[in-house]
Amino acid sequence: MADTEAQFSIPEFNIPLQMDPYLKPYVKDYERRYGLFQKQLMLLEEAEGGFDQFTRSYKTFGAHRLPDNSLVFKEWAPAAEALFLTGDFNGWDKFSHPYKKMEFGKWELHIPPKEDNSPAVAHNSKLKVVLHTKEGERLYRISPWATYVTRADTSVVYEWAYWDPPHPYVHKHPRPQKPRSLRIYESHVGIASPEGKVASYKNFTYNVLPRIKDLGYNCIQMMAIMEHAYYGSFGYQVTSFFAASSRYGTPDELKELIDVAHSMGIMVLLDVVHSHASKNTEDGLNRFDGSDSCFFHSGNRGDHPLWDSRLFNYSSWEVLRFLLSNLRWWMEEYRFDGFRFDGITSMLYHHHGVGSGFSGSYTEYFGLQVDEDSLVYLMLANHILHTLYENCITVAEDVSGMPMLCRPVHEGGCGFDYRLAMAIPDKWIQIIKEFKDEDWSIGNIVHTLTNRRYGEKCIAYAESHDQALVGDKTLAFWLMDKDMYTNMSSLIPMNAVIDRGIQLHKMIRLLTHALGGEGYLNFMGNEFGHPEWLDFPRAGNNESYHYARRQFNLVDTDNLRYSQLYNFDRDMNRTEDKYGWLSAPPAYVSTKHEGDKVLVFERANVLFIFNFHPTNSYSDYRVAVGPPGKYKIKLDSDEVQYGGHGRLDHNTDFFTVPGTYNERPNSMQVYIPCRTAVVLANEEIDYCY
Repeated sequence: MADTEAQFSIPEFNIPLQMDPYLKPYVKDYERRYGLFQKQLMLLEEAEGGFDQFTRSYKTFGAHRLPDNSLVFKEWAPAAEALFLTGDFNGWDKFSHPYKKMEFGKWELHIPPKEDNSPAVAHNSKLKVVLHTKEGERLYRISPWATYVTRADTSVVYEWAYWDPPHPYVHKHPRPQKPRSLRIYESHVGIASPEGKVASYKNFTYNVLPRIKDLGYNCIQMMAIMEHAYYGSFGYQVTSFFAASSRYGTPDELKELIDVAHSMGIMVLLDVVHSHASKNTEDGLNRFDGSDSCFFHSGNRGDHPLWDSRLFNYSSWEVLRFLLSNLRWWMEEYRFDGFRFDGITSMLYHHHGVGSGFSGSYTEYFGLQVDEDSLVYLMLANHILHTLYENCITVAEDVSGMPMLCRPVHEGGCGFDYRLAMAIPDKWIQIIKEFKDEDWSIGNIVHTLTNRRYGEKCIAYAESHDQALVGDKTLAFWLMDKDMYTNMSSLIPMNAVIDRGIQLHKMIRLLTHALGGEGYLNFMGNEFGHPEWLDFPRAGNNESYHYARRQFNLVDTDNLRYSQLYNFDRDMNRTEDKYGWLSAPPAYVSTKHEGDKVLVFERANVLFIFNFHPTNSYSDYRVAVGPPGKYKIKLDSDEVQYGGHGRLDHNTDFFTVPGTYNERPNSMQVYIPCRTAVVLANEEIDYCY
């Protein structure tokens, strides 16, 4: 292997090779990918003075006011014959303000200040780019670099509003340090209220952030922030990439939201969509210069077969400028702490994952089916972000299992910090739908939760927004369904459906939290078993907002059991915060008893015991454990405050006895009631991590 290693130029590729020798046949593939990445970095240095300058292009493209109050407008429209600026400022004159044609398809317009030295275009003025094509068309467009777009109530089309407030928001709080254990609260501003309407940034700041802090989450993943004309797209059909959605409020109100989160020690990730773009032309990127190929691949390659959207041409210099500057914009202007990259699988492969099951064979990750232009873009994005921002976090949404996705670029990887463990929620739904409780396979559950690439961090989750959408069901709904409407009162005894649902809801989430990854994610409302699905206003539901909301009021109602699930989620996160199992090495599983339905494992010197049996409780059940000493209960899903039955005595001390048991040096005997999960910690270990 030494001879092979001497030939390739990736600085530290021997590290992933040692972790996964099966990568050895693909050394040349990684070498080529890394070479393409290095070439792009070199070209950026030669042509633009380096990536730092290149990714600040948002300072020159679009609309900008100079210190003397003159204005500069700059666009890239290579197929255009002529460009003009029109708007409120010139009475919508289509010809009075022509752009000057520059090199490489660039266009520039300089507008001096007015006689009183005020800017010719006032803050919040409406603007349009008027574009003339070679075919004689006159097109009206929004600048791709527009930082604010709005829509009148009577219109379906968004308009460019020039954003230049006299007193812009100034951030007061520094970014938090990157947490060792990442606990993510996946959020959507518009639905973050019990009211049937589009909720605001301010509502989220003052009403939701305190809940997130109380629950023990240290990171928020914000969905649907990049402007999207169609609310029901959940933010995944982006029309204006540099504009924070105006339906929730102003850019300054989003900045305040992030600033307040930072004051609470909470990081904020943007759900960034660089995998595709809306097909809208009048208020989107599509056919900006009249051609099929501006920003996107032309022909079939530029259309996603299932998403009805456009696909970026990542080999284009100006597309790289646009997308990399877009990342920099959100980091600098809004002070986001990183990104969850949506739709990575679609980017990585020419087939976009359509019709590909991904069996796990390494041949699926190499060869002509891989879109190396996209791959190099992601390597560049991660390299630039992690070079410029020490605490930046990037998360990849990939269903394919691409090796090295979450290894550093200098090792030949793609550079992401985490990937989403997307098989886990599918497994939970399958088990609940297809198997009786007594037929659950403990071994199969453990395999799904632990089947991840060594050395590549995963974000585990039992359910995300995908499971909350109409057409699917949340775990709470799969478990309890219509009984949630009539039997969730804590003033009456639980019926069998509610009892089963509440106990399993807690166990599933704790098991996923403790065994499934190096980070954890929850979608807003699911922590307390939100009783209804998520459905945005559309023609099919008479434009109703009834299901496009989160009913936090249910948690605040003392006599409902939703607060019991909330309390468990809160204490689960707080217990992890104390013991740090998410940042610890993978768990050691000592017991997978199919008959007893008992699962026992250790992680971070914490002992986890799960009894999934629907009826059997076990006295003096022997469990294996590593470190000797006295153990105490630190979290118990059967506590009454969590909707349990209070069958465990928390004053009990559990002492280990020496002697090998289930390949561990010590063991002890415990009482584990049916449908209960217990977390025990060794009182003689210092858990400061």
